[in-house]
Amino acid sequence: MAAAAPARAAGTTRLAYFDDMWAVRSTATVLSISQEEGGRRAVVLDATVFHPQGGGQPADTGVISAGGARFIVEDVRLKDGAVFHYGRFEDAAGDGWRTELSEGQSVTLEIDEERRSLNSRLHSAGHLLDSCMTNLGLHLEPGKGYHFPDGPSVEYKGVIPADQLQDKKIELEKKANELVSKGAKVLVSVFPYDEAAKLCGGALPSYISQDSTPRIVKFGDYPGCPCGGTHVADVADIGNLKVTGIRVKKGVTKVSYSISP
Repeated sequence: MAAAAPARAAGTTRLAYFDDMWAVRSTATVLSISQEEGGRRAVVLDATVFHPQGGGQPADTGVISAGGARFIVEDVRLKDGAVFHYGRFEDAAGDGWRTELSEGQSVTLEIDEERRSLNSRLHSAGHLLDSCMTNLGLHLEPGKGYHFPDGPSVEYKGVIPADQLQDKKIELEKKANELVSKGAKVLVSVFPYDEAAKLCGGALPSYISQDSTPRIVKFGDYPGCPCGGTHVADVADIGNLKVTGIRVKKGVTKVSYSISP
């Protein structure tokens, strides 16, 4: 029986998708395996291509395997620098016996490519709307983003007058699809603080430490912004975007959207 999940994993996990967002397979070494209350198992690796849930983006799912053992990854979370892959070991032979992984073992990782692609497109669509808002003269401060398939949206601090909501909804969708049609390369990389600030229009949000090296996502010639998620390689890969609604409540403007399958 595996030990109860520790408060802090033994070691940190390198986020391999920072180096290559489009890699769907990789190898790694098992750092720890634990079991939580309720029977859920957690595998921590020295590196991972699995994106943990966070920043408004869902977790990747997939498989971790080695030597006949298959661990089905159903959820992924980042805690204290370690990435916990939650799931279950598969009974591959159907005889009730399960081959499991062990600490120090080399394993192969494979994510659900279709799910990752959709999550990346939804996340990039949210960022594209940020650029379109500014392009239309709506200089509202970006807030929370929800880039899940079940009702994606982005929020902004500030309001759009009620009598302009319908017109802005139409203009926003038109501008977004114009940019998708034109396409533009997506730059995602880690930069020194001062260089990152320049890429983001001259300043970074106050929550970004000046001692850090922020990861920045930038669409074409538009200003970038800090982001830890995965994105498309080109804006054209987002596909057709539809603004499904704009709602203003308590000083916050929420823009809901969808993308083509």
